[in-house]
Amino acid sequence: MGTPLDYGFKNYNHYGAYLKKKYDGQRVYKIIADAGFTCPNRDGSKGYGGCTYCNVDSFTPELSRKLPTIKEQIEQGMARAVKNYRAEKFIIYFQPNTNTYAPTHYLKMLYDEALSINTENIVGLSVGTRPDCIDFEKVALLESYADRFDVDLEMGMESIYDDTLSKINRGCSHQELINALNLAGGSKLDICVHTIFGFPWETHEMMLKYADEINRFPQIKFVKLHHLHIVKGSIMGSRFARDPFKTFTIDEYTDFIAEFIPMLRPDIVLQRLFGLADFDLLIAPNWDMKKSQIQSYIDKRLEEKGVVQGSNYVPVSPILV
Repeated sequence: MGTPLDYGFKNYNHYGAYLKKKYDGQRVYKIIADAGFTCPNRDGSKGYGGCTYCNVDSFTPELSRKLPTIKEQIEQGMARAVKNYRAEKFIIYFQPNTNTYAPTHYLKMLYDEALSINTENIVGLSVGTRPDCIDFEKVALLESYADRFDVDLEMGMESIYDDTLSKINRGCSHQELINALNLAGGSKLDICVHTIFGFPWETHEMMLKYADEINRFPQIKFVKLHHLHIVKGSIMGSRFARDPFKTFTIDEYTDFIAEFIPMLRPDIVLQRLFGLADFDLLIAPNWDMKKSQIQSYIDKRLEEKGVVQGSNYVPVSPILV
């Protein structure tokens, strides 16, 4: 007799189950669109060099980097998803760099183009950005699509500590994330934040505090959990070569999120439990496993540990707008 995991049941709210339920069992896949954006801490608006851990190539698929137009990227992405995964419906995901870092009229042109390519089979729009590149007009623009599509606004929390944000040259404060969350509070948008665990100066206890901060905001619907990657071409990668520091082993990381997930509000959907970087760019930690192998390993360990999302959740005063 198998375990619940053998039958696809997990004791946390995982994104795959959420999509399956929401879209009546249809296979829904995200299609990445690279619109050629930059970031305010790369172009000199707030700084240069970007976040110290970041090399954009480490999280952008090579095929999307080589395609010149949004239309080609999406059409070919859809074709691959249908062929390889039997995808039926699609979410257009503007991922690389800061995808609200442009005038609103220009953003509208890009989003309109992307969503018009296969309207019958597109169910969602997901836009990755920074909290300091969100304003009322951009929230209103994204909301204007919400009567036809599910719209997911994804913002990098990374850390809840301003000292960390300064050390990694993030170029914005945690308060700016709070401001953006409040601006989007009560809107039709689905809000996602992503975190990075493993900055060497943050203790175990400091990282667990992220859960309390996320729980305070009822407008946060999705969370992506990442472990810190050291990648070639990043400032942190150069520093790591000179002065290496400890990064998570897969067992250490699994043990950590086994503590973290029970502290999260039970309604939050976990879009991701770990990050990925191209093997040819990855310096550390190298777990020498494919994505599916990492997912299976972590899920099995979480089941063995009896992890249940929200089992240690302590309600806190929400941030209301």
